[in-house]
Amino acid sequence: MSTDKEQAMARKGRHIGVVIAVTMLAWLALSLFVGPALSLPGRYALLFDFAALAGLIYAVINIFQLWRMRQDSQR
Repeated sequence: MSTDKEQAMARKGRHIGVVIAVTMLAWLALSLFVGPALSLPGRYALLFDFAALAGLIYAVINIFQLWRMRQDSQR
């Protein structure tokens, strides 16, 4: 396996980790602290939940792509 492919896979893995961490931190901050502090209605909590779900779905798609990259590189 070439070094370029290894670096690309490592970069994609770091990207996925950052996406998951930022998504969860933003979701927790918005749902638990910012929303109640601003007295936002409950429908905004649902909006924050859907935004977090979209971020996690994006991460799962990228995890699948990374898995495929690793499978292809082993052949």
